[in-house]
Amino acid sequence: KKKKKIYIYIYKIKNLYRCVLKLKAGRLKMNVIDHVRDLAAAGLHSNVRIISSLLLTMSTNNPELFSPSQKYQLLVYHADAIFHDKEYRNAACKYNMALQQKKVISKTSKVRPSSTGCTTSALQAQNLPSEIEVKYKIAECYTILKLDKDAISVLEGIPSRQRTPKINMMLANLYRKAGQERSAVTSYKEVLRQCPLALDAIIGLLSLSVKGAEVASMTMDVIQSIPNLDWLAVWIKAHAFIHGGDNQRAINTICSLEKKSLLRDNVDLLVTLADVYFRAGDTKNSILKFEQAQMLDPYLIKGMDVYGYLMAREGHLEDVEVLGGRLFNISDQHAEPWVISGCHSFYSKRYSRALYLGAKAIQLNSNSVQALLLKGVALRNMGRVQEAIIHFREAMRLAPCRLDCYEGLIDCYLASNGIREAMGMANNIYKTLGANAQTLTILATVCLEDPMTQEKAKTLLDKALAQRPDFIKAVVKKAELLNREQKYEEGIALLRNTLTNQSDCVLHRMLGDFLVAVNDYQEAMDQYSIALSLDPNDQKSLEGMQKMEKEESPTDATVELDGDDMEGSGEEGDLEGSDSEAAQWADQEQWFGMQ
Repeated sequence: KKKKKIYIYIYKIKNLYRCVLKLKAGRLKMNVIDHVRDLAAAGLHSNVRIISSLLLTMSTNNPELFSPSQKYQLLVYHADAIFHDKEYRNAACKYNMALQQKKVISKTSKVRPSSTGCTTSALQAQNLPSEIEVKYKIAECYTILKLDKDAISVLEGIPSRQRTPKINMMLANLYRKAGQERSAVTSYKEVLRQCPLALDAIIGLLSLSVKGAEVASMTMDVIQSIPNLDWLAVWIKAHAFIHGGDNQRAINTICSLEKKSLLRDNVDLLVTLADVYFRAGDTKNSILKFEQAQMLDPYLIKGMDVYGYLMAREGHLEDVEVLGGRLFNISDQHAEPWVISGCHSFYSKRYSRALYLGAKAIQLNSNSVQALLLKGVALRNMGRVQEAIIHFREAMRLAPCRLDCYEGLIDCYLASNGIREAMGMANNIYKTLGANAQTLTILATVCLEDPMTQEKAKTLLDKALAQRPDFIKAVVKKAELLNREQKYEEGIALLRNTLTNQSDCVLHRMLGDFLVAVNDYQEAMDQYSIALSLDPNDQKSLEGMQKMEKEESPTDATVELDGDDMEGSGEEGDLEGSDSEAAQWADQEQWFGMQ
């Protein structure tokens, strides 16, 4: 019996040894595929592309050379290398070929023997690239190529239970972009179910009008189970206020978070706070927070397009030019540096160039609201109002709580004498977002265009200034109204009162205009000088100052007129140069297909 047992053990050991030898032989014969896999794992994509291309050609000329599973692996590795080279259409084609090859594998339970190797299907299945991952890569290619419908179709072909969080996240973003809000909400919720700390998914849900309390309930378990995460509920509340258009409560909530010792000087919070200040019309604090964030992170890109726009609007064009150049050195594959350069061109009155730069930014990021607004205002100033309207509407769709999107559209309506459409839009904003200083001012702006609604405009502006006495847009519109009514003393009092707490180029210039109307030329000259010190490119302040100088000195006026006549030819030359430059940029727009 003992001998019999010994013989059985020996027989088993011999069989096991034979299996090991077979496996080793198989591994040696599969060495080519192993090497390609190792190259891919090492990130040597250019090497993978060359060797996989050669091996695939060998397989085409001799179909028996590689098994179906080996050919599938080669196709996937080859497609990955092409994807890394940013040839997305070619990569999508190769990934689809790999999926077709995968269907051949699924039809057979075991891999056919080949001249390069032989092993069981179970062993090779462990090394095969995931079919789901291949489909995700195809969808990624289609998304980059802006073939969103094709990307959605590919991802919807993956069964719901097999969808990973990143697949659901991509689907949610695609659904939201396509306007399929219900499907987007479902996908975002699935991401949160699997990953409760997916904060971008939380922002996505809040942007789709899902209530903050419902979103917070989906993260409650992780908040309660992990220490030092109590701030997350407050963070969700802040973003709920932002997407609900309640900017003041959003500011208060973010400030309470920012003051906490654990979250103090967080760059993302500072950028968010700066953006909300901007939405609320508080330019001074918005710039302050952007600068604070920039000091903490010199390589910051997010939000810098808004910061550049504010700086350009305030007349700091040299600083904007420096900022744009610095961001281009960080990355020229983001929309922000292109938008900043576009803002510099726009406020330098180079509208064709601003249009080109805005279009380039949209090409890099079709969801860039600031790029859409830049292109919209450039088109409007070039007289292409209907095209501008399309861009402002798209910006409104992406950011329904940003009032500057509505203001741009209203300005287009007014520019094309569409007062009725402008009034309808202003009333809709007023009813949707409530009676705050900004919505009241927007409605008053439209009322000022109609002689029949001047009194209503005055009432609305008084209400806006009662809420926020320092709101510059409301002050400017009220001053314009007082100027029409020739109530110069009231206008001077209003502007002086506002300028005690803040300094603004437009306010100083308007005060200068009012002072000229009451014959106080010396102080008017001082106000124009202050305005020009704040914005050296403010043409209206310069014109006001030159007009006063001519009125004060008739002799000098004659000399200046002669000088102006002499400079006229130079100005015409500049204008011709600007036209040729406009033509040059227009050609580039056609080249890139951006018109």
